[in-house]
Amino acid sequence: MNRRAFLAATFAGLALASAAAANAPKVYANDGIAVDGTDVVAYFTQNAPVAGTPEFTHDWNGATWRFVSAANRDAFAADPLAYAPQYGGHCAWAVSQGYTASTVPDAWRIEDGKLYLNYSRRVQRNWEKDIPANIQKADANWPKLGN
Repeated sequence: MNRRAFLAATFAGLALASAAAANAPKVYANDGIAVDGTDVVAYFTQNAPVAGTPEFTHDWNGATWRFVSAANRDAFAADPLAYAPQYGGHCAWAVSQGYTASTVPDAWRIEDGKLYLNYSRRVQRNWEKDIPANIQKADANWPKLGN
């Protein structure tokens, strides 16, 4: 492969990667359901992940959010940014490393009043080794990844 072909292939690959990042969903949602159907308000009120129900939902930011009660749904609807996980519910560790990944409801932490989710409990332990630095890196990366 000559230099011109190599550069063309490299730029094409970068363009595809940029397009993929631009098309990444703002909210991690499996089949359109945010946070695997977990009631995000419950993380704050019950200090635990609790499965929401199809009976109590709210559509926000391109996903359907489920809740255990009308009260939790209404609290979220009144101020979604107070309850929604950071980085659209994508893995906080992954975002700190410059990419997005899915999450599981059991790998969570509230830090400074904000909910953070991770890919797994094992990945969460890596993220927790330096939470302030990882949040700083993720905050810097998210505008490129989440839009």
